[in-house]
Amino acid sequence: MSLALFPISTKQFPAWMKRSAAEYLADLVATGVPEHKAQADASGTMERAFPDGLPSPTNAVFILMDSALGNVGYIWIGCDSSGDPDSWWVWDIVVEAEHRGKGFGRQAMILAEGYARAHGGQTLGLNVFGFNNTARRTYESLGYETISIKMRKTL
Repeated sequence: MSLALFPISTKQFPAWMKRSAAEYLADLVATGVPEHKAQADASGTMERAFPDGLPSPTNAVFILMDSALGNVGYIWIGCDSSGDPDSWWVWDIVVEAEHRGKGFGRQAMILAEGYARAHGGQTLGLNVFGFNNTARRTYESLGYETISIKMRKTL
């Protein structure tokens, strides 16, 4: 198992962007955000990150390519929303369902750390939804620390 990051092609990008926005929308709805607000948030995030509908120097999308299996997922990394060029962010990472539990997520994060470091990043952050315990354990095992917790109670 050998994983590499391959920049997404301009031909692949529109389908990826549509999928990523739809999955983010679904995750927001799963956490209780009303669908109309989740839709606005997902659309706004994509428009801010990719105003021309293409990857940019501060937002890179990679296909996760395994030497034996081919495409096993994708990762989107870039500068975080603070505007600080030292602070990078994993905006989205997906390992396809049939390839989960094989270490690809861990490898992808290590490669993302290297990419961010090579482009001036001093930190790499991410958000993990509360329902995603597997991802949270992976990030913690890689040395990521919880820096804030958002909580809610349905009334």
